[in-house]
Amino acid sequence: MEIGANTTIDRATMGSTILRKGVKIDNLIQIAHNVEIGENTVIAAQTGISGSTKIGRNCMIGGQVGIIGHLVIADGVKIAAQSGIGKSIKEENAIVEGSPAVNIRDFQRSYVHFRRLDKLVKRIDEIERSQKNK
Repeated sequence: MEIGANTTIDRATMGSTILRKGVKIDNLIQIAHNVEIGENTVIAAQTGISGSTKIGRNCMIGGQVGIIGHLVIADGVKIAAQSGIGKSIKEENAIVEGSPAVNIRDFQRSYVHFRRLDKLVKRIDEIERSQKNK
């Protein structure tokens, strides 16, 4: 197990905070009380994990991820940087991104539309103006 600088791991008052064999934790991470992190999971800098969350084995969590408490994250899950996890991820080997986090393919499709949103709004405005002038 490796724990980076300025990482805080809260002690549980009841139960235990558990980091299993092979866990690698980068710098500036907050791990709250009663969190359990499975074997060989890696977590990048500035991630916060709220209390009583259970993270599976072989997960990869990017930097600046926020995870609310009392969730279960399945084995092999990959969470992209700056994602917000607000519900359990039950599908093993899922890849999620965004805030709130969604399946990576859905996020990518939505992001393409988001980048074109200003052009779509201008186009709708032009259509509405032309309809008013008729």
